[in-house]
Amino acid sequence: MAWHIEDAREAMLGQIEEIEKGCFSLPWTREQLKSQLRDDRHEFIAALDDENRVLGYVGMMYVLDEGYISNVAVAPESRRLGVADALIGELMRRAKCLGLAFVTLEVRCGNAAAISLYEKHGFIPVGRRKNYYEFPREDAILMTHFLK
Repeated sequence: MAWHIEDAREAMLGQIEEIEKGCFSLPWTREQLKSQLRDDRHEFIAALDDENRVLGYVGMMYVLDEGYISNVAVAPESRRLGVADALIGELMRRAKCLGLAFVTLEVRCGNAAAISLYEKHGFIPVGRRKNYYEFPREDAILMTHFLK
């Protein structure tokens, strides 16, 4: 399957919202997702197939030289194709261009696949947030990639 990465746009939010609902027990609303669209504090990118269907997305908020990844999600039928890997790679490339010192995120402690992906991209565990997630209740591992 061929696909490419570009900035997420408002026209994509319906598809992004559907992926969000399918991936998270407490999904963000369309308005919350809209607030993440690219501006002077956000990067929000999506992977699209040749028919402009959204396969996955990732968002990051940044302040000064600090980056915070909000959500990383790939539609279930598009997993294991390298979509998340490419999205994280592109986001980290952008983080370096922005001159960020680090990028950080939270991940469910039981999500071994995501933890492995983040480690592949240079993220290391730096802390734990007890009972951070609900439905089901689970700790988060705080992972950070130091760029400088």
